[in-house]
Amino acid sequence: MTTSAATCPHASAAPIPLDPFVTDLDAETARLLAAGPLAEVELPGGVPVWAVTHHAEARRLLTDKRLVKDIEVWGAWQRGEIPADWPLIGLANPGRSMLTVDGEDHRRLRALVAQALTVRRVERMRERIEELTTGLLDKLPADGGTVDLKAEFAYPLPMYVISDLMGIDEADHPRLKVLFDKFFSTQTPPEEVIATLGELAAMMGAVVAARRETPGDDLTSALIQASENGDRLTDAEIVSTLQLMVAAGHETTISLIVNAVVNLSAHPDQLALVLDGKTTWEQVVEETLRYSTPTSHVLIRFAAEDVQVGEKTIKQGDALIVSYGAIGRDEQAHGPTADSFDITRDSATRHISFGHGPHVCPGAALSRLEAGVALPALYARFPGLRLAVEPGELRNKPVVTQNDLFELPVVLGG
Repeated sequence: MTTSAATCPHASAAPIPLDPFVTDLDAETARLLAAGPLAEVELPGGVPVWAVTHHAEARRLLTDKRLVKDIEVWGAWQRGEIPADWPLIGLANPGRSMLTVDGEDHRRLRALVAQALTVRRVERMRERIEELTTGLLDKLPADGGTVDLKAEFAYPLPMYVISDLMGIDEADHPRLKVLFDKFFSTQTPPEEVIATLGELAAMMGAVVAARRETPGDDLTSALIQASENGDRLTDAEIVSTLQLMVAAGHETTISLIVNAVVNLSAHPDQLALVLDGKTTWEQVVEETLRYSTPTSHVLIRFAAEDVQVGEKTIKQGDALIVSYGAIGRDEQAHGPTADSFDITRDSATRHISFGHGPHVCPGAALSRLEAGVALPALYARFPGLRLAVEPGELRNKPVVTQNDLFELPVVLGG
């Protein structure tokens, strides 16, 4: 990757650099909020973009048709300032799917995917999620002990679920983990970026080919069979959709489960409320989504024409990211205690951590279902579960788009 920064289209003070190592996410979130509702930031690699950081403005911009997902609109891309091996290129230009098209193309892809990923199909996964959850808990030390709960529980559960849903072979799980770690990381060597994207596409392509030959009761087969007025998804569209669903579906749920455990461990009074039945696990899930949203930033939209936000202007050709971590802690939306974790909060369900408008994440219901099964089962089995380290000792992975820990060491009981 070239080392020269893209030309900055912004006219004011130096942008806030997003730390590629994510060493202090809370402090970075506070800086973004203070600079908002529209902040100038710099992505790893010296790439300047705008970030929407406040709730009301995010809702408006997420439905503004002047902000599109076509990378060809991006001035820096047009000028050749964004190299093909930029570590975040897979998120900025991930192939043709709901994530990268607008208007009628988006409506078409969304409608066809909705035929496959129905509410009924997701709800049918409940029994399997319960079975997988029980199986993973059975493997943990029954008499307590210290384990990495992410590696032993929070990671494998969503991977098993998404693989079952899509018909991905369990033998591919280890390689998928390696590839998606590289896909999201800002530290992936330039020479590995394009190879990683190619291998992921090839793996998803093999799944599609296998399901075309032998259809099953899975999402991939349903995507192949989905039709609207004779229109069907192409193989390339299915591959990109599967890659999007695997990336978003399992990564989001891992972080949701991990962050809920961290927050409850740091707030034993609130853990007591839910264990005593004075509040619900649904409230735990929603407050975690707001306060410790799994996705810190979503890349990336491009201004097809000038867009005014307060006294600032997103110029035609500029790029915009949606900073959900800051949006979830916006006091104007969630009150003066927005920077506190509170499972009794009335505003928790008003968060937009899964997006807003026509671009709401299609896997939101599945992620909520998994966390809603996993968390009560975990604490029913290990009600004395606590962190094995101080919260400040937990380390974030070098992934600027995800609120994701390397590991979650816990003491299960005792």
